[in-house]
Amino acid sequence: MAVLRERPYPDFNFLVDLGAGNTEGLLAGFEEVILPEAWFDVFEYRNGNEKDNEVRKLTGLSHCGNLVLKRGVIGSLDLYQWFNDVRNGNQGALRSVTVQLMTEDRSAVVQTWKFQRARPVRLKWGPLHGRGREPLVEYLELAVERLEME
Repeated sequence: MAVLRERPYPDFNFLVDLGAGNTEGLLAGFEEVILPEAWFDVFEYRNGNEKDNEVRKLTGLSHCGNLVLKRGVIGSLDLYQWFNDVRNGNQGALRSVTVQLMTEDRSAVVQTWKFQRARPVRLKWGPLHGRGREPLVEYLELAVERLEME
């Protein structure tokens, strides 16, 4: 449940569940989460015999953009295996992914985003540098069909 307060919450304490119920350990540790936008199609309509010269705005389908997760490469193939399951047509590979924002002391969840029927649509890494000094990062982009918030 969302917890209201006057000061905004910082963006650096969050938990990610990729559908397995696990928010602990290396596999659930992400450096960055780019939350998607959500929007509706809006259609304009006007009867030709209406007295007002304005159009009506009708709400159409709802949409949710893609969720992007970034983490350091840790030698795990879990994200690739999920991507591969979807690529091979496994309809059971769709998941419910949850992102929870935590308080500063990590004692409570203050807001939750639930992404229904999520599936990988892009997996990328890199770049690699011969003189690099930063961790190698992998990116997982998920298409989601529905967004719920608590």
